[in-house]
Amino acid sequence: MSASQPLSSRRQFITRSATAAAAFGFPAIVSSRSPNAKLNLVFIGVGGRGAGNIKDLTGIPLYTPPRGNNAKKDAPKTDAGAQPPPPLEPRENVIALCDVNGENLDRAGAAFKGAKKFRDFRKLYDELSASEIDAVVISTTEHTHAYATLPALLMKKPVYCEKPLSHNVAEARLITEAAANAGVVTQMGTQIHGMPNYRRVVELIQSGAIGKVTEAHVCVSRAWGLQSKEDAEKNGDIVFVTERPKEAETPPPYLDWDLWIGPAPMRPYHSVYFPGPKWYRWWDFGNGTMSDLGSHWNDLPFWALKLDAPLSVEAFGPAPHPEIAPASMHAVYEYGPRGDMPACKVHWHQGASKPDVWKNDPYIGKWNSGVLFIGDKGMLLSDYGKHVLLPEADFKDFQRPKPFIADSPGHHAEFLAAIKNGTPTGSPFSYAGPLTEANHLGNVAHRAGGKIVWDAKAMRITNNESANRFLSRVPREGWKLG
Repeated sequence: MSASQPLSSRRQFITRSATAAAAFGFPAIVSSRSPNAKLNLVFIGVGGRGAGNIKDLTGIPLYTPPRGNNAKKDAPKTDAGAQPPPPLEPRENVIALCDVNGENLDRAGAAFKGAKKFRDFRKLYDELSASEIDAVVISTTEHTHAYATLPALLMKKPVYCEKPLSHNVAEARLITEAAANAGVVTQMGTQIHGMPNYRRVVELIQSGAIGKVTEAHVCVSRAWGLQSKEDAEKNGDIVFVTERPKEAETPPPYLDWDLWIGPAPMRPYHSVYFPGPKWYRWWDFGNGTMSDLGSHWNDLPFWALKLDAPLSVEAFGPAPHPEIAPASMHAVYEYGPRGDMPACKVHWHQGASKPDVWKNDPYIGKWNSGVLFIGDKGMLLSDYGKHVLLPEADFKDFQRPKPFIADSPGHHAEFLAAIKNGTPTGSPFSYAGPLTEANHLGNVAHRAGGKIVWDAKAMRITNNESANRFLSRVPREGWKLG
């Protein structure tokens, strides 16, 4: 199936799917293995977030070199990963490791000597049999997420995929539907979703603590992307670039650049793309702050307000650049009524874009980033770890509802428990897919230069035909989905 082909809506496939339970985070068939038996895990992408996922799922820490602004000042003189780590017993079996970066692969291989090693995940799927694999963990760059995820789903294997779930809208829809058809456990790597704070916020909003919510503002301070050199320095951006480099550089000897490019159009190597997360500002490889941090921050209103597909999205900010995502932007999502919840608007503010309430309210303005829900009985302001009902004086005697969302054992623990015991995950692809689509649509509106009207069922923009080109792309020769 091509990623550019229209796919059915989320509600349609959940309704018709015989594996609807899996679409809500429950596996269709609970493994017959003992809950105490170790799973055979495959890790695709083992540096950065991949190393973190290895530690959280197996208990084995890997050495990861500093990145971003700390890369030079904190870099060790010798590679700690060159030496075998202390012997530890992993909680799960690791049977295969894959990374286009040979240094990452060697570090992970030193910890799991019995695991098969691959540079190309296409070869991994060709060589490993389905019977060998219990689950696959994807931590590659986002432009290859769907390509590494789909083969596992077609094998009917559980998948943990880092956020965002895909590079574009069509890929997100394809992966969401494939997961429902597979009927397996899935989880997107939005670890904040598993923390207690978001659960308490959702309970407050859904129990009516601030009344009917018709407006929400998501304000994210990070300003990485297209901007002036002065602003890039002020905002702590990890690289300053305004155009695609005309000159080529030699890739590091440990990096397979052709495999790193994957399904994206080929271009010469340059250090403005690698190492990560420099690449995330380039449309060919990522989608800027919106799809990255939006996966975390937009998760809260998406969950609390029971959002699905927006009716329209309008973007404001700098003129779109053909190659690079903006450092700052503002997008307004319009959603229709959902059950007993009224129609609402959700505003995304990134970088220098701030809502008036953030600029005019001294208390709210002190919050670096956050989500502000505005209801007809008050407001709720939250970040990752804390929240407050506003005005505070109006809620001094407020009695909180009894918690009705169970605390999570941890985002990774949820994934393992779901495979072994049939318990739900918090961010299955049935939820994470539509969230990812919505985030991508904010960028589509920006790239289209204004407002887009969205037909989710047909997966088409109805008021701007040319904007539909941003929903998908044709992969480079040698790469395909399905």
